[in-house]
Amino acid sequence: MAAHDAAAAGHGDPRTVVGVLTYKRPDDLRAALPMLVAQAALLDPPAEVLVVDNDPDGGARGVVEDAAARSAAGGGPVVRYAHEPQPGIAAARNRAFDESADADVLVFIDDDERPVPTWLRLLVDTYLVDRPEGVVGPVVSEFEQQPDAWVAAGRFFDRRRLPTGTTTDVAATNNLLLDLARVRALGLRFDERFGLSGGSDQLLTRQLAKAGGRMVWCDEAVVVDVVPPDRVTRRWVLARAFRNGNTWGRTSVVLADGPLDRALVRARVTGQGAVRAAGGAARWALGTVTRSHVHQAKGRRTFARGTGMIAGAYGTVYVEYARDGRRTVRAGKVPGAS
Repeated sequence: MAAHDAAAAGHGDPRTVVGVLTYKRPDDLRAALPMLVAQAALLDPPAEVLVVDNDPDGGARGVVEDAAARSAAGGGPVVRYAHEPQPGIAAARNRAFDESADADVLVFIDDDERPVPTWLRLLVDTYLVDRPEGVVGPVVSEFEQQPDAWVAAGRFFDRRRLPTGTTTDVAATNNLLLDLARVRALGLRFDERFGLSGGSDQLLTRQLAKAGGRMVWCDEAVVVDVVPPDRVTRRWVLARAFRNGNTWGRTSVVLADGPLDRALVRARVTGQGAVRAAGGAARWALGTVTRSHVHQAKGRRTFARGTGMIAGAYGTVYVEYARDGRRTVRAGKVPGAS
């Protein structure tokens, strides 16, 4: 039975919470909330919109309370605020879990993203087909300032697109629906060792897949990532490539079963990272000789990811969300990482 037929037959939609994590982005949040409220109203029963504020000062409270008052005045969905002062995106994600105790599904979206008008309906309809453990949608970037030719040539902001219905074994929380009962039955939480580095979403979804959970792609449920000018620099995109590799290396080691498997995984990731780094360096050199932006940028991107994988496999952490300015540290120096 198709999802819309199931709803028509009286089964209705799952109890849904749309979770938005925010940290000192009041303008982005102010722009996103009306869109999310409008989409939440289209479900039956209406979804709740939950904002988890990871700012120790609770700076988003006023924005959320204003949105909640407007929605209530118009008979719209519930908009709730939760303050999570513990630093780190993993703590904020776990708070979203805790605040959604009565829900069937939790849908994550970032505060700087803008969903297409049917985004939430599409995710839920895909879920209702056969209720997988997760539904994943694509993220498309739009720019406040166009990247320079070198960054554009490197295609740093290109993300995967898959046919709807394809299964995937890893996802981020920038466009993700999770079946809460099944996630809880597996005892999964976002690992707070990844709180300031990022990657707790990658780890949780890889754990979910390893435990036999199924995540399904919905290619029509697009969200638009609005990229600010400070994220289209060469330095930022290369740091993100290193962090992506670093996260893959770290999560791979964490997923290993016991000391022997951990050693084997570390060796495998090291080999994979070395191949990437060597290939990237060669392409980078070719681009330098031929003055090709494409080869230079793609070579440096591959080199950065490869070296990040090796670093992550041996305990070096790239702290993406550092609040003291220190980005790369050993795991033992990250609170809760050892």
